[in-house]
Amino acid sequence: MAMDLITTNTSSGAASSDFTSSIDSTYKLYIFKFYDVNPATDDVTFGFQCNATDSTGYDRTITSTFFVAGHEEGDTSFLTYVTSADQAQGTAYQQLAYGVGNGADESLSGTLYLFNPSNTTYVKHFYSRVNFHQANNTSTDGYGAGYINDTTAIDDIQFKMSSGNMDAVIKMYGVG
Repeated sequence: MAMDLITTNTSSGAASSDFTSSIDSTYKLYIFKFYDVNPATDDVTFGFQCNATDSTGYDRTITSTFFVAGHEEGDTSFLTYVTSADQAQGTAYQQLAYGVGNGADESLSGTLYLFNPSNTTYVKHFYSRVNFHQANNTSTDGYGAGYINDTTAIDDIQFKMSSGNMDAVIKMYGVG
């Protein structure tokens, strides 16, 4: 199946990157691609949250898991389950990357897959893979997965840092 580019959000010094239209029943899979997302504040978390149709507040209930593999510039490698980045029926922004540095050589890039957000029978599954350069000079590859525990259609998604603004290019694609 082909990926159809729906929209591109290019942000400079923005508090968030919001997709508030075109998430509908046209596609069964929505893919969000992040390119060189750079925070204004050092050592922050990048995440997402959703709204159900006709709701506000970006506070859907999420159950998720998150683990990382990384390599520090000092030549130490690791593979870790990150308990602070998962949720058990939580309503916080789901972490996609943490400890992201704000230096000129620090940013993140990756992908979030959101399955069948317009379905009104089942919960909405997602998974992500994001590579990020942390403030502590570590290249980290994060893997997240879970579900939005809501059978109402999801039609908005917001990406933001835990603190401060960001420069970002985020593209939303639809797949059959």
